[in-house]
Amino acid sequence: MKKIFNRLNESQASAVKQSEGPVLILAGAGSGKTTTIISRLAYLVEVLGIPTSNTLTLTFTNKAAKEMRERALDMMENIAYPPLLCTFHKFGLLFLKFNIHLLKRQNNFVVIDTDDKKKIIKKINTELPTPLIASEISRYKNSLLSPDDAYKQAELFNYKQIAEVYREYEKHLLENNLVDFDDLIALTYKILDENPELASETSKKYQYIMIDEYQDTNELQLKLIQKLCLEHNNICVVGDDDQSIYGWRGAHIRNIIEFDQDFKDAKVFKLEENYRSRLPILNAANALIEHNRSRLGKKLIATRGNGEDVTVLNSMDENEEARKISINIQKLLDKGIEANEIAVLYRVNVLSRSIEEGLYRAGIGYKLVGGQRFFDRAEVKDLISYLRIVTNPHDDFSIKRVVNKPKRGLGKASVDKIELAAYTNETSIYEYIKNSDLSVLVELVKKKNANTLKQFVQNLDEVARVAKESTYKFIDVLEDTFHLKYIYKGMQDEQDRVRNMDEFYGLFRDFIKKSPDVSLDEFLNELTLQSEQDQVEGESIYMMSIHASKGLEFEHVFIIGMEEGFLPLVGEGSDLEEERRLGYVAMTRAKDSLTLSHAGSRFYKGRRSDLSKSRFFNEAGLCEGSLIVSKNTAFKKGDLVRHKVFGTGRINGVSRAGKEFKLNINFAGTQRDILASFVERL
Repeated sequence: MKKIFNRLNESQASAVKQSEGPVLILAGAGSGKTTTIISRLAYLVEVLGIPTSNTLTLTFTNKAAKEMRERALDMMENIAYPPLLCTFHKFGLLFLKFNIHLLKRQNNFVVIDTDDKKKIIKKINTELPTPLIASEISRYKNSLLSPDDAYKQAELFNYKQIAEVYREYEKHLLENNLVDFDDLIALTYKILDENPELASETSKKYQYIMIDEYQDTNELQLKLIQKLCLEHNNICVVGDDDQSIYGWRGAHIRNIIEFDQDFKDAKVFKLEENYRSRLPILNAANALIEHNRSRLGKKLIATRGNGEDVTVLNSMDENEEARKISINIQKLLDKGIEANEIAVLYRVNVLSRSIEEGLYRAGIGYKLVGGQRFFDRAEVKDLISYLRIVTNPHDDFSIKRVVNKPKRGLGKASVDKIELAAYTNETSIYEYIKNSDLSVLVELVKKKNANTLKQFVQNLDEVARVAKESTYKFIDVLEDTFHLKYIYKGMQDEQDRVRNMDEFYGLFRDFIKKSPDVSLDEFLNELTLQSEQDQVEGESIYMMSIHASKGLEFEHVFIIGMEEGFLPLVGEGSDLEEERRLGYVAMTRAKDSLTLSHAGSRFYKGRRSDLSKSRFFNEAGLCEGSLIVSKNTAFKKGDLVRHKVFGTGRINGVSRAGKEFKLNINFAGTQRDILASFVERL
């Protein structure tokens, strides 16, 4: 008991002890929400005697899950099994491994990432923008729409095209036994929805459910949570409505604001004591967020006392801003501040360029979080493709990526002929090469190429055999068989690429050492679940978007681009309340000092523009800014709404129409302008 409660304040302790029924823990920034949620888990297990197997704790990033798991285990003694504490997507992955057969699919599927998804889409359709198609497919899946449903709803030709691409995309995933990120949750929900007995059994298994960062959940995640609570009401969610900043990707602030409507008789606990930031920082953050109307309401209290006033940095342009920030950062470093305790944040990624140049000129090292991820580099993607083929030789997408890496003299024309022949014979490329006589292949490609293809398949079979015998030895055999480092022989950046490959090999060996019984496809799926924040480590200044900074903290924070049009982003379809929440999140990353930077002009989108100070300066009580008083709308771009005649649609844009707001809504491919008072938000 002492181990659990000795670090908790009164509010935290009360929340921890409320074990039954729906519980909403409204946790302000830096208020110890992680401590509270893991203490509650430990309380359930250690004090109330709930078996760990009957608990389920879900969060959003691998980094958060790992930290929470380690801290929770440190508070528990003599447990038979560790509790299931993971991301939503990891839970979906584990669930599908055991239950995807109910959809008549095999459980040795591989999860594809966003890059692979776009490549598959691009192959199917080159006319429409790939990001648009990828976004719509994601929306269809999160709305539980099949390709047929999407086609029936579409009225505009472009959306009928997208529905057709969706059909082909799904066919490709099924044929190659692949699932994408959205499937991990959508298919899990589908199985539970179509199998009431399994849903009941699953709910009885997880009798105590806790959700971290609840403000980031979307509609489908809420539906999944409700399925998991089918047999009980023991749901505890932790979150902060003031940090809901992912509306653009489907997160719904209404989930946390209307929690008591989704789960009746909910108990609410507010954590308002902030253990992170000094008083001047919290005063500014509190003043800013109080201008929002769609919030449950709370005020952070500084437990660390007073500190430096918030600094406002005024510059003529982005170059002067970069010089000033570099000088200030160098002063901090000269005082002995560790580099990784300093961060530069921005609302729009393109603003990082001038600061990068400024830091480079000043000789200050930095790490750009959210730049190209390690696992997105070409040499690493090639290695991953080889691993995918070994675990699933019928993965045509990966076969085509590496069949000529290293070079085997196979041109695109030869590969296309083999692919067409395999398609005509209703088989995978691998199976077609393996089962066809050499004479058949020679009719399609040169004899030398036919022999090369046969050898390639034989090598794959040999490596796959080794993988089954010893996953640890497999990686050495893979390199010795295919000589993958030769792909980059003679290239200008050969050493960097080989170093990256060695890093991947080391990562693989370390993973297998820690989990010797895991299979190759489990390793691949773990890689796919990596997130942006997993990059944050080491000794360097961090530069990142405000979105990427959420959940992190630094002693000293610089926020650049504090101008109208950048923070907040303004214009048709923008959501001022979410912009304000972004400002609040950015400010509350700072522990000791906060600097807000404004430039009088910036070179942006090919021209230099004069800019006004952000209204947020004024609202935060720091200095004069653009004083703009505007009526708010409860609707924003991306919201789902219902009209009594036209049905369900998604908002494309919001604009003013006299004293009202006009919404441009996409009703299944048909665009209509509707006044806001005539629709309700879902």
